[in-house]
Amino acid sequence: MPSTSAAGIITARCMDYDDVAWARCDELFEPWKHLIFEREVLREIGRFIDKHRGGVPDELFAPKRGAFNGWLRMLFQDGGSAVIRFPCPGASMFPEEKVKREVAVMQFLEYFTNLRVPHILHYGMTEESPKSLGPFIIMEYIENDGDFIDAISIPGRSRDDRPILDPNIPQERLETVYSQMSDIMLQVSKHSFTEIGCIGKANEHDEFDDNWIVKHRPLTINMNELVQLGGVPPRLLPQNTFKTASSYYQALAEMHMIHLSSQRNDAIDSAEDCRQKYIARCLFRKITREHQLCDDESGPFKLFCDDLRPGNVLANDQYMMTGVVDWEFTYAAPTGFAYSPPFWLLLELPELWEQGLDDWTIKYEKVLPTFLNVLKDKEQTAIDRGTLKETDRLSGHIKGWAFDMIYWAKIDRRFFGDGDLNDRIQLLTPDEREQMERFVPMKLKAKEEGGLADHDNMEGQVIS
Repeated sequence: MPSTSAAGIITARCMDYDDVAWARCDELFEPWKHLIFEREVLREIGRFIDKHRGGVPDELFAPKRGAFNGWLRMLFQDGGSAVIRFPCPGASMFPEEKVKREVAVMQFLEYFTNLRVPHILHYGMTEESPKSLGPFIIMEYIENDGDFIDAISIPGRSRDDRPILDPNIPQERLETVYSQMSDIMLQVSKHSFTEIGCIGKANEHDEFDDNWIVKHRPLTINMNELVQLGGVPPRLLPQNTFKTASSYYQALAEMHMIHLSSQRNDAIDSAEDCRQKYIARCLFRKITREHQLCDDESGPFKLFCDDLRPGNVLANDQYMMTGVVDWEFTYAAPTGFAYSPPFWLLLELPELWEQGLDDWTIKYEKVLPTFLNVLKDKEQTAIDRGTLKETDRLSGHIKGWAFDMIYWAKIDRRFFGDGDLNDRIQLLTPDEREQMERFVPMKLKAKEEGGLADHDNMEGQVIS
């Protein structure tokens, strides 16, 4: 095999979404969307909201859609409003689990933090929903004039455009938004648990019980997308909670390998690209098996929201927070998650940045000091007030689909030093090298056929 330069490794590109799977998800959503717009269905939804909210209804607004949910708002004559929200078919892969976990964490945050979280009026599963539209949450509507994306993104971009931080944003406004986002992060992360996973009441049948523990597997955005757009069978995802950080990191490493094995389309460009992706996953798995990522092996583990971002923070026209929504992917995670610099400082993800990772990094490092400064101010204020402990600081520690790009650019040399791809191959076990020589031709054949040839056989080889 010809030598591959270090520079070539660094420019490895991440896996794209499977466009065929994406189209299939759209096909699942379309009939549901048409159903929810039918006049009689809308009437039934309105009656259902009224039943659980009470009052004199005034107006039912047209359905709207977010990334994972569809929702409708009903205005009442007393001036208040309620929202019913459904996971969208084709977007939410675990709809009933998602609703149950989000309800639990919203109730927890409403009780144990000062955050304005929508008050839940009622929730239920598909069999109770109007026209069997799916599991649902009926909640208080929080008045707003927009969200924090409106406050800090490039002005004039439509809602169909991906938001990007305005490079000319006034410093005062940026600090105002970052400061409020810092407050949310601190209020969430100060709560710790003894295991990794989603939380619930220790006794769910006792409404006065305030003992909350980790009870369920961690439900993450990545797990949802692996099934939705990566072709990963749900049975191959983690099914249980985790007692140690190393066991969870190893599960994440296995999911990266399973993803490469399972995705049928748009996963690789060439034999060399496939080989690089395979090697990166083997080496990341090696790092996790050797416990090199774990500073908090046995916890406690901090509450963390995968989807905490400016677009989920509602605001008034003065850019002041009025509420925080969309908590479905919240779970107790290794402290390294809470200690990582927030991905949303530039609004756009590094793997989707048009100018590439280096440019994203340069721009990110320009705004990171602003965020750290306001975070430190928030921490000190909370500590002075006695609402935060010194050990709950995040600033002192802060220094997905982008796995390949991030691995080669930011992780590989930290653990394995300089070298080329041939050097990295020598770090693989004999079994991994043997499997790679079978895996690459299989993946190329699948690419040519537009599907994954002999998938069950390959799956067993790759994840061993």
